[in-house]
Amino acid sequence: MSRSGRIVVGVTGSPASLSALRHASALARREGVPLLAVLAWEPPEGEALYARMPDRSWARMWAEDARRRLEDAVVDGLGSLPAGVAFEGRVVRGTPAAALCRVACLPGDLLVVGSAPGRGRSAVARLRRRPVLRAVLKDAGCPVLTVPGPALLPGGARVLRRNARTPAPVEGDRPGRGRSRRPARRTDPPSSP
Repeated sequence: MSRSGRIVVGVTGSPASLSALRHASALARREGVPLLAVLAWEPPEGEALYARMPDRSWARMWAEDARRRLEDAVVDGLGSLPAGVAFEGRVVRGTPAAALCRVACLPGDLLVVGSAPGRGRSAVARLRRRPVLRAVLKDAGCPVLTVPGPALLPGGARVLRRNARTPAPVEGDRPGRGRSRRPARRTDPPSSP
């Protein structure tokens, strides 16, 4: 069965969104339709405060940061731009759910979003803990496909978040000389019991 629209996938760089990106890319290749990867962003302090004190240079910086995060997520999820697929990456200003629903608006579109596995919780309980997914399922004007992310060991998500915040040490960087005065953090995953 061949689709006539696009495959729109929400990307954040999380393990669940990278799974969704890989699945959407394979689906777009199989169906012969374009793939549109969307990363939504907002000013860190929110739109209300930004409206009170707008600064276009800060907004450009945040938009550029979002563009880099989208590029990094495509490389992390697919290795490079997908071959054999018409691909577009788009950075959209707005809340994630509203941005995804606004972009996935053409007839025949399919919206693909990642969902973290819910260790033993019911479907209703999982939706309560995921407001973006809940809003997308409620407001999307097209079919929505949720792709589960990888199952992590207990504490694995915390390790991934910590490692994402910690810059990798630069070769030749030694404590007391150069940039970093902190010792590098341990980056190996927790051992299983």
